[in-house]
Amino acid sequence: MSRKCEVCGKGSIVGNTISHSHRKARRSWLPNIRKIKVREENGTVCTKAVCTRCLRSNKVTKAL
Repeated sequence: MSRKCEVCGKGSIVGNTISHSHRKARRSWLPNIRKIKVREENGTVCTKAVCTRCLRSNKVTKAL
């Protein structure tokens, strides 16, 4: 499963973890992706990987 939202395109980002002594180590932040069944405009139902921000803001319609 790819770590990318199929609605908004949100993906993983990389940066540094900085310790108390200011040493830096590389790390990544992953988006909160869920596989849900989505009803599209033409009435078909398909499974998409959607971030929780798109679910919460009603950018997709869940199929029941």
